Amino acid sequence: MATPPSQEERARRFAALHEGPCFLIPNPWDGGTARVLEALGFEALATTSGGFAFTLGRADGKVTLDEVVEHVKVLVEACDLPISVDLENGYSSSPEGAARAIEAVAAVGAVGGSIEDWDAEAGFYDLAHAAERIAAAARAARELPFPFMLTARAENHIRGNPDLDDTIARLRAYEEAGADVLYAPGLADVEQIAAVTAAVSRPVNVIARPSLSVREIADAGAQRISVGGSLAWASVEATGDIAARMLGVGDLSGLRGAKRVYEWLGAE
Repeated sequence: MATPPSQEERARRFAALHEGPCFLIPNPWDGGTARVLEALGFEALATTSGGFAFTLGRADGKVTLDEVVEHVKVLVEACDLPISVDLENGYSSSPEGAARAIEAVAAVGAVGGSIEDWDAEAGFYDLAHAAERIAAAARAARELPFPFMLTARAENHIRGNPDLDDTIARLRAYEEAGADVLYAPGLADVEQIAAVTAAVSRPVNVIARPSLSVREIADAGAQRISVGGSLAWASVEATGDIAARMLGVGDLSGLRGAKRVYEWLGAE
């Protein structure tokens, strides 16, 4: 059995991906899906807060930092790929909390992570405070003995405030504060993506939309494309549809054997 890559090796591979062509970074929700995505040929993975919360029977935003740390351990042990972590708001409104979240997941093998500028109680952090939180997270990342890719998220477009000018102003402030990657989930079309990528100099992550192709998103200037919880929801919906047919009309035709899954897992 091959020796797993070191955290520094994973970190350098992940950083290098941000200097090449636009790449896909899908979002597994457990160790098995991480293994499958690795077997399919993806070069890096990012966690999904919503997909992980679902595995615990909860809604997005209802997990703790300690639970996320345990989840990251599972993913790092399951595959050899670089892992970036959806850290929501850092599980704290303070700059110190955002820094602790970076340190906590880095300690168990993560080589990247994202911090949001919104939480359920406070709503949007004012720009100065949001930038201070990113600056604290960036300092924590820079103190690590390997390159940790910090992503700063502007949540406007998925939190009821699709103000593109404000989104760009926030991303510029986060770039100035030290973020390595910038991310505004929910951009609606290639025009909005292009406006964001033209306004900043750091790599931009864009969340996939079923209405757009990888080529279209890449041509608009994105450096990487994530899918959030979409793969998890597709899997859950497929399970629900098959189970509903079993219960409703006794149709068992949707059931599958494990052959392909075992192939992906490298099992005999």
